[in-house]
Amino acid sequence: MISLRRSFAISLFLLIALVVAACGGPTTSSSPTPTATTSSAPPLSTVTISVPTPTTSTSGSVVKTATASVSGTSEMILTDATGKTLYYRDGDTSTTSGCTGGCTNIWPPLVATGTPTSSATLPGKLTAAQTGNGNQVEYNGHPLYTYAADTAPGQTTGEGFAGIWHVATPGLT
Repeated sequence: MISLRRSFAISLFLLIALVVAACGGPTTSSSPTPTATTSSAPPLSTVTISVPTPTTSTSGSVVKTATASVSGTSEMILTDATGKTLYYRDGDTSTTSGCTGGCTNIWPPLVATGTPTSSATLPGKLTAAQTGNGNQVEYNGHPLYTYAADTAPGQTTGEGFAGIWHVATPGLT
């Protein structure tokens, strides 16, 4: 029983290390999209991470607003067209996204064909810029992303991740 627990703990640690490494710094390599699978001996089940694709919008509003709980406080946030929370990353600029390659498996970029629009009046500027992820939607010069662990609208589980990921709000400057 002890070796089974130890095996599970090691597998969990390796999975977390993989996720953190994927979200660390910029990368310039292009490789096929991997699917990470970690398993341990029965009776524990297999853990599979599905790899999302970038959120792409071709028409209509690509950014909306909603009210959600962020770190225990009710706030107005930016969401994609499906209602998923949008995030920005410290260190990104209006011309450079630090999250490319494997990082986008966890933090899919919001990309658009054409000029992005919002269903709400926003105090800031909604644009798109050519980054390593394509025509990435930006708010006030911050490239926007969703978070793969947010599985439903209104979830903000990526807030504060690795100390560099934050929920995008209309007041973002």
